[in-house]
Parts: sequence; structure tokens; C-alpha cells
Amino acid sequence: MSQKNNKANIIIISGPSGVGKSTICKKIVEQLDNVCLSVSATTRQKSELEEDGKNYWFISKKDFLDKIQKGLFLEYAEVFGQLYGTLKEKVDETLESGKSIILEIDVQGAKQVKTLYPKAVMIFILPPDSKVLAQRMKNRGRDADEAVERRLQGAGIEIAAAWQYYEHMVVNEDLQQAVDECIQIIKQVENESF
Repeated sequence: MSQKNNKANIIIISGPSGVGKSTICKKIVEQLDNVCLSVSATTRQKSELEEDGKNYWFISKKDFLDKIQKGLFLEYAEVFGQLYGTLKEKVDETLESGKSIILEIDVQGAKQVKTLYPKAVMIFILPPDSKVLAQRMKNRGRDADEAVERRLQGAGIEIAAAWQYYEHMVVNEDLQQAVDECIQIIKQVENESF
């Protein structure tokens, strides 16, 4: 798979649940005209605040497995018992249009994408510390205490793996500073592409 336009890049943004990566991705897209956000497919239940096709494509497990079998995903993973994936066709369409695309995916998926797109930019969002991360997860109100504990355990493993695979680590202590750092990384890579 080739990236036609040298300036168009895949930007992978990962981080543990509750670290603020969705907010950071949204703000990057608001501030950069040439970047859009990929919409992942998932088998998890939609929350009251989410919209199908905007936050995720919410599909059945059967449909998801069918798409895997047909090779329609660029990457996919099972996370906390739910399937998540990025549709190849949407990513390729965006790159061919000359726009960069942000994939908000986990470490597992990032490694799969990096294999297919070696020039993909990998940014990992870190929490200031584990207490802040735990509080952010609880404040979201999406998960029961038991699920928050599971996610916190997974966060440690994910952060350890990120230090091995990611070129860029950004601490989200101050949201605007984290967004600015990510934008600086993206612009730097765009300039190096020429």
C-alpha cells in the first residue's frame, strides 16, 4: 500500500482509556485543515452521548467478523471483550485526496498499521500520573468501578509497550499544551515529507 501524496500521512494517536486522546484528536482536526479523523468500527454498545458514524460505526459482532474475513480492516483488535477496527478503504480514500488521517487506535492496532504504512507517525498520549488517569476514567461515567479497575491495569501494560514502539510521547497534563505538541509533531513530519 502506498501513500500517493507525500504530504498526506497516517497519524496514529494512542493512549490508555481516559487519557484525553479523543478530545486531543478532535481539537487537532479543528485546528488543521488538511487533517481528518478516521471513524473506527466497534462491536461495543453506543453510549447516550455517542452518534453512529461520528464517534464510531457501531456494528454487530457478526458483521464485524464478516468484514475481518473479507479483509476489509486495516487493523482490528479485541479490547476489553469488544472488537474495534479501521476500514482500509476509508483510510486509502483520505490519503489519495491529499489529506492526512488520524487513527485513534490502541497499541496492538498501531503495530499492525505501522507494518503496512512504515511512514505512519506514532504519538502516544500519557497521563500526568495514574491517580489523574483513574479520576478521569471515573469522571467520564462510562464504566462501572470494576471496569475502571480493569482499564487501569491495562493502561500500565499499554504504556510499557508504547515506550518500545512510539516515536513521540506527549503528556496530557494541560490539554492545550498537549494539542499544541501533537500539532507541532504533525507539522514537522509534513515538512520533512517534502
